Amino acid sequence: MAINWFPLWLSLRVASWATLISLAFGLWIAYLLANRKFHGKELVDALVTLPLVLPPTVLGYYLLVMLGRSSPLGHLYEWIFGIPLVFTWQAAVVASTFHAIPLLVKSARAAFESVDRSYEKAARNLGASEWRVFWRVTLPLSRRAIVAATVLAFARALGDFGATLMIAGDIPGRTQTASIAIYDAVEGGDTVVARILVLVLSAVAMVIVYLANRLQQRQVTG
Repeated sequence: MAINWFPLWLSLRVASWATLISLAFGLWIAYLLANRKFHGKELVDALVTLPLVLPPTVLGYYLLVMLGRSSPLGHLYEWIFGIPLVFTWQAAVVASTFHAIPLLVKSARAAFESVDRSYEKAARNLGASEWRVFWRVTLPLSRRAIVAATVLAFARALGDFGATLMIAGDIPGRTQTASIAIYDAVEGGDTVVARILVLVLSAVAMVIVYLANRLQQRQVTG
């Protein structure tokens, strides 16, 4: 039986974009939470953590309300790109990002907080700016933990289902990711396709977790 590999390739594409976006915003948020004191810090931390504890369909509903065609953000996206955001593969990226970024922020924050402050202080005393301290001291000292967190965020984005289904839908050849394709295959009684996709995703997840564990062990021993 011929297997349609589009859902798998779409999942990899969505997870890659979601991971890049999570990395760009997540490192900044994690650095602020680890190194700055400001009013509302606990609220920011709670909001970042919220997608981890909310049911996926609840998160998907929030995203649907915030990014739908009748919302300001939805109007803005459609005005810029000429198409609605919902029920597109880009919407799947948004959903996966909201599930991946909390994991990355939590891990990156812990990595930043474990950095010896004396190195950062020495760099500041030598005249380095905060930006330079981050790129030349903080990030290199925590790079392995950051890479491990990024790998796990990719795995989390790869397997998103509920929120993606709510905001991107289930459109074969357009927005059907591997997780949704597995659900459809089971519902349709196509156990062969379901098993193959399950085995492929399980193998990818196993490799990702193995790499993340190796990186974290090197961070500890290094």
